[in-house]
Amino acid sequence: MITGQPIDRRDGRQKVTGAATYAAEFAIPATVHAVLVQSTIAAGQIAGFDLAVAQGMPGVLAIITPDNAPKLSTKGGVPQAITQPALQDLEVIYNGQHVAIVVAETLERAQAAAAAVKLRYTEGEAQTTMEGALDQAYVPKNFRNGQRKPDSSRGDPAGSFAAAPVRIRATYTTPNEHHNPMEPHATIAAWDGDRLTVWTSTQGISGAQATLAGMFGIEKANVRVICPFVGGGFGSKGSTWPPATLAAMAARVVKRPVKLVLSRAQMFTSNGFRPMTVQKIAIGVANDGTLLSVRHDGISQMSMPKLGEFVEPVALATEMLYACPNLAVTHRLVGVNQGLPTYMRAPGEAPGVFAIESAMDEVAVALKMDPIVLRLKNYAETDPHENLPFSSKRLRECYEQGAAEFGWARRTLEPRSMRDGDWLVGMGMATSTYPTNQSPASARIRLMANGNVVVQSGTQDLGTGTYTVMAQLAADEFGLPIERVRVELGDSRLPSAPVSGGSQTVASVGSAVLAACKLARDHAIAMAISDAGDRWAGAKPADFHLENGAVVGPPGRMTLGEMMARRNVESVDVQGDAKPPGKDDKTHSLHAFGAQFAEVRVDSLTGEIRVSRLVGVFDGGRVLNAKTAHSQLIGGMTFGVGMALLEETLVDEATGRIVNANISEYVVPVNADIPVITAKLLEADDRVANPVGAKGLGELPMVGMAAAIANAVFHATGIRVRDLPIRLDDMLA
Repeated sequence: MITGQPIDRRDGRQKVTGAATYAAEFAIPATVHAVLVQSTIAAGQIAGFDLAVAQGMPGVLAIITPDNAPKLSTKGGVPQAITQPALQDLEVIYNGQHVAIVVAETLERAQAAAAAVKLRYTEGEAQTTMEGALDQAYVPKNFRNGQRKPDSSRGDPAGSFAAAPVRIRATYTTPNEHHNPMEPHATIAAWDGDRLTVWTSTQGISGAQATLAGMFGIEKANVRVICPFVGGGFGSKGSTWPPATLAAMAARVVKRPVKLVLSRAQMFTSNGFRPMTVQKIAIGVANDGTLLSVRHDGISQMSMPKLGEFVEPVALATEMLYACPNLAVTHRLVGVNQGLPTYMRAPGEAPGVFAIESAMDEVAVALKMDPIVLRLKNYAETDPHENLPFSSKRLRECYEQGAAEFGWARRTLEPRSMRDGDWLVGMGMATSTYPTNQSPASARIRLMANGNVVVQSGTQDLGTGTYTVMAQLAADEFGLPIERVRVELGDSRLPSAPVSGGSQTVASVGSAVLAACKLARDHAIAMAISDAGDRWAGAKPADFHLENGAVVGPPGRMTLGEMMARRNVESVDVQGDAKPPGKDDKTHSLHAFGAQFAEVRVDSLTGEIRVSRLVGVFDGGRVLNAKTAHSQLIGGMTFGVGMALLEETLVDEATGRIVNANISEYVVPVNADIPVITAKLLEADDRVANPVGAKGLGELPMVGMAAAIANAVFHATGIRVRDLPIRLDDMLA
């Protein structure tokens, strides 16, 4: 079996040698450059533009403002579209909003002219931070795209909490955070009549195609989206944000291909962020640790409603994580004059599990109980929210193996009881979980006359290894060495695939690849039996298989080349489609799980926090590539360290301006911050979840890490920090 082996990434050499072409690097003849102009106020109206100086500068081709911008349509638009702000009116609703776009012959000339554009405003009153508007929280109108309600309840949470002998109430907050992928958002757009081609960095090629078609009122078939490589996204490239639309708009205006690449600062105001959350948790528990009542109320930041609606679903994991008969969760939004939030790696679960797993640790402390024992006491054998069995669940083993690997047995119960000289040593843990998602997807298999196979799908590789794992799946299906399988992705002309988000690409596209492989194999076998005539009379298709470019069975062997030569064709093309069961056909609850362990050291004199050891053990379903899977795990755990200790987007309350819109002051982990990470996967081929058997690894390993670190900090110091990120100041309180 090739699937599961630690095969090197097929695109690895291209990336390390610079041969991989990213969106901004395509050499399109006659390309000119666009630069965005952004607002400097948080609310109000544009009263006018002073463009005389900018228009007179050398090389300027166009300055597009709401006064002269082509009108866009939302006909045919999809939820992936972010329609505003795209120069369609004069209203300003946040600092950094796009208010004009300058096109010039060179990037430098476009930048100079953009700096010369002057605006006059009629400034309005702005609410720039969520903290000052919590009393204005409202119920989401379109929670989870209307698939469910924002609130849920079972049993009698209030009554059981009031009667509980042990009660914990706490409020936890997480800040705004930004994705900061290595590659900024970038688009080259070119028109040929009513046909639009865009080379753009996106996590959703098919969605971008549909969105742009809707925006410009043209047929989807007239839009081609090309994206062979993505230099990171983490959710920020999951939607089609206005810069891609504006690049296409500018190209139509100047009748030349236009390149638009965001600056690092513009990445903080152009393509979403993880919104701030305020989460109130109340837990009632029996003296033996049995959960009697859980309530989780989540409030998350939103933009002004004009931009749409995004909800950080912080309480969904709480519904299903533990067996508790009385539970209630709510989700609310607070609108502020900031941009529209969006998905960021493990949306909902990352901040939500920080809160519930910190609260569970507080319960364990109150009961003087080992945190793992408390979790096992309330282990959910079936999903208590959906009242369905799990497709698979090896969380007990994650706890057991993680504790053994980490040395949890050495942990003392009392805070501040473990030291190493001046360093206070703390050990914390938390549960990880993430839903197993799948969306409809299609793939094409091309059986070539030389016996090689081409796999095609309109998905994208974010750097997670999609090119590699799809080749592994197909190689096993056709009995070929992986070198004889070519994978083609990154083009909307290929069969449609969903956004690479929600850890669903392997489950979705992989299932389509398997479906296409089966159809292609069946077709080739039928062709061979037909061609063999009397020689294979009575042969049964089930007795044959494909191996090394030939149909092989008891009657004999026939190569694909022989069959195609007779038909005078170079290949046999077959498309396969896959989709998950409908809501009414769902028989199991689909989730991945894990156990996170963290050791921290806190300097008793200075309050400096160092993460000294990390261990994660995960139940993520079938492993398609041991090497890429391990990379996902350690990357996600590192992401969690950033969430716990470093990352926070800071906003000037007076102006609504983001003051650390760069990656020197928006701090992310570097090598010096991260110890050696032990990350393990428990193999669990879950064919109930999907035909591939995988449950998703992109987001699972960051969930729970922030809580594990916060719990370790408490164990080291006795200081409970409920507001992320944990700062040195918190240790000196």
